[in-house]
Amino acid sequence: MEAAPTRISYERPLLTPRDDSPAETASKSGNPAKQKTIKEQRAEQRTAKVEAFKKEQARKRRNKRIGIGAAIVGGVAVVALLVTSIVLTIPKNATYEAGGSGAKIEGVETFQNSNTHVETAVDYPQTPPAGGDHNPAWLNCGIYTEVQQSENAVHSLEHGAIWVTYDPSISDEELELLKEKLPSTYVILSPFEELPTPIVLSGWDVQLQVEDASDERITEFFEEYWKSENVPEPGALCTGAVEGPGKA
Repeated sequence: MEAAPTRISYERPLLTPRDDSPAETASKSGNPAKQKTIKEQRAEQRTAKVEAFKKEQARKRRNKRIGIGAAIVGGVAVVALLVTSIVLTIPKNATYEAGGSGAKIEGVETFQNSNTHVETAVDYPQTPPAGGDHNPAWLNCGIYTEVQQSENAVHSLEHGAIWVTYDPSISDEELELLKEKLPSTYVILSPFEELPTPIVLSGWDVQLQVEDASDERITEFFEEYWKSENVPEPGALCTGAVEGPGKA
């Protein structure tokens, strides 16, 4: 008998995966589907930089608005402080009721003067004048630093104004105290040469002579004779005519 043929069996060797195989790559760097390209990475970096820039700009704008707001608030406060200080330092005019009650004031002299309009100079019986013939144009009421034409000032008395005259030699302090007692209108303040006393107040046909601005009779004179109805032309204007020299 013939011997049965011998079968030779071959075993396949086991293959060791290469280092760069998909399995090895997956084990080292994760899922290949989640990997980003260089282009995508750069795009993300640019986006991040843009966002950071926008945030920085927004922060600067916010700080700028805060700074501007603080400056405005500070500016308003400074302006308010300045306005308040100015208002507090501006001298306030005295206030009086027009006309009088017929009260008697010690030292007040009364007269009876004519009231004709003339174009010539007038020789007045009182110094300073307290009525009489006068120029057709009145002197605008106000404060003057120079001597005024009597004929124009007397016309203002005819309208109910008070003419306060003072000796040019009185002190600045005395003059300021005198100004504090003046109303805002229907009054003339001016220096006058050769007065009988340092200060003289004149209305139409009335006059008061005082030695200093602290005399309480000054306010009493205004209360009784300022804008009096007992004048030839009560309520007539004290503006819109002659503007004398040295108007303050």
